[in-house]
Amino acid sequence: MSKKNKVKKTLVDQILDKAGIQHDSLIVNAKTGQLPEDIQKEDIFKTLALIGDKTGPIIGIVPLTEHLSEKKLAKISGNKKVHMIPQKELQKTTGYVHGANNPVGIRQKHHFPIFIDEVALEKGKMVVSGGEIGRSIRIDSQTLADFVQAKFADIKE
Repeated sequence: MSKKNKVKKTLVDQILDKAGIQHDSLIVNAKTGQLPEDIQKEDIFKTLALIGDKTGPIIGIVPLTEHLSEKKLAKISGNKKVHMIPQKELQKTTGYVHGANNPVGIRQKHHFPIFIDEVALEKGKMVVSGGEIGRSIRIDSQTLADFVQAKFADIKE
């Protein structure tokens, strides 16, 4: 195989490979709408980092096409209130820049509670950031949840 066709593995790919977890490594540019043919925008999930007044950092994962309900996430996570982590504090908190946050990498370093919107379970597979801008992974929703110890819940608006 020529080196040109070989996509360099991200840290997230390496973590999943080491754990023996089946996933697809993707190059996705959702901002320009350049998606692989078999992926729709609603298959892509954004990983959002928030702070809960009781729990501290917390992760909410919702479809790119939806909005996170801070009220629902607060209730399900045992907080009175949650709010987005300011962008300037994001990398310090999660280890990732805006647009590259991903549950696999975050779980490796931190034990923040992670909640995935239940629509991911209905879909069966989901696409999340691969830990670098422009890189994503497609993975079985339940497998991802099990690996990062996430809970499924209704957390979208």
